[in-house]
Order: sequence, then structure tokens, then C-alpha cells
Amino acid sequence: MTKRYWWVIISYIIMQFSGLLFAPLLYILLPLTEHQAVVYWSIISFILGLVVVLFLMKPEMKKGSQRDASTGGGIVAWSIIGLIMAFLAQGISATIEMKVFGITQSSENTKLIMDVTRATPLFMVIPALIAPILEEIIFRKIIFGQLYLRTNFIIAALLSALIFGIIHGEPQHLLVYASMGFVFAFLYVKTKRIIVPIIVHMAMNTTVVLAQFNIDPKELEQQLEQLQAIIFGG
Repeated sequence: MTKRYWWVIISYIIMQFSGLLFAPLLYILLPLTEHQAVVYWSIISFILGLVVVLFLMKPEMKKGSQRDASTGGGIVAWSIIGLIMAFLAQGISATIEMKVFGITQSSENTKLIMDVTRATPLFMVIPALIAPILEEIIFRKIIFGQLYLRTNFIIAALLSALIFGIIHGEPQHLLVYASMGFVFAFLYVKTKRIIVPIIVHMAMNTTVVLAQFNIDPKELEQQLEQLQAIIFGG
């Protein structure tokens, strides 16, 4: 792995934990509540993290694309197909979690994101736009890409998808996160364009955030369970 890739990963880790230091500073220096300080620093740190990562990846962006990489029409087509695949993978894995393992569909991670977004709508830019870019660069471009150079697609996709799932901090929903990560890896290899899994990841997150923004979480959970029963039976 190149030094540049290591710096990208280190920058991402620093961004994730920077709130431990700088959120309290915002609270002390500015007329903000503790909650506002944490939220505002999260927004600032993700924007700064994105700028740093894109700067570090600038040499990659200057490289010409591979000859068989998808072009405009292919990017659009595979983004649409990929979105359908990702939602199907999510639905199937969520149903397996519920039917086989008895795991409820509620996600504390998603609930926390939505609670913060409802209180501070500007926070929406993180899960909808910034986080997908950073996560696809790190988990698909770098981690999956480096594993794929040394192993085959199945091994690289599974390992990177598991890491992607673990990093979200909800081990009970590892199957859901990993299934989406596997789809994103497939799209990256199929199109040879990191922009495709980025678009699909963005579209998924944006759809979920907008769908839940003005809906009661319990009502949404009931609707999802009914939809799963219709599609997958039971």
C-alpha cells in the first residue's frame, strides 16, 4: 500500500476521533449547547476530512481511466442497476437477520443520525453526501483495491465488506452492512469507476434520510416490515 493511501486512512481516523478534542473547545469558546458543539464539529470535521482526502487522492484523479472503464451511459446505467441491487441486498440480508436470527430491524446508528438531522438539518450533508465519498474511497478504492491485487474478487470483496460492516459499530447488523459493501465492490470492479459505488451509496443514504426525515421511526419500521413481508413472504 502506498504512503498516500496510508495517509488517507490516518486522516479518516483522525477525523472520526477529532470531536473528542475540538467539540469541547467549540462548547467553551462559542455560545453553543454541548449537543450543538458536537454536531457542528462533526460537520466541520467531515468537510475538512473530505478536502484532505481529495487532496491526497489528487494524483489518482489525474490518471487516465482504464480502456474498458464505463463511460457516461454505462455509469448512469450501472448506477441505477446498482441502486436496485444494493436495496435488494439490504432487504434480503435484513430479512435473514429477522427471520433466522431474530434480530429486530431497528438501527441505533440510523436512529442517532436521524435524531441529529431532525434537530440540525444541515447535518444531512454528512450521511447523504460526504460520508459516502469518504467510505467508498477508503473501503472500495483503497482497502478492497489493495486486497483485490493480492487475492481474488470473492476474498477481497468479503474482507473489505466485513471491515465496512464492523466500522459502523452495529455487529448485530453486520450482514446488512456487509451485503451492501459487497455490492459496492462488485460495481467498482464491473465499471472500473469508483464514482459508480459513490453515486449508489449517496443515493441509498439520501433516500433513507429523506424517507425518515418526516416519518415517525416506529411507523417507518412497521412499513418496512410490511414491505419485506410482501416482497419476501411471511
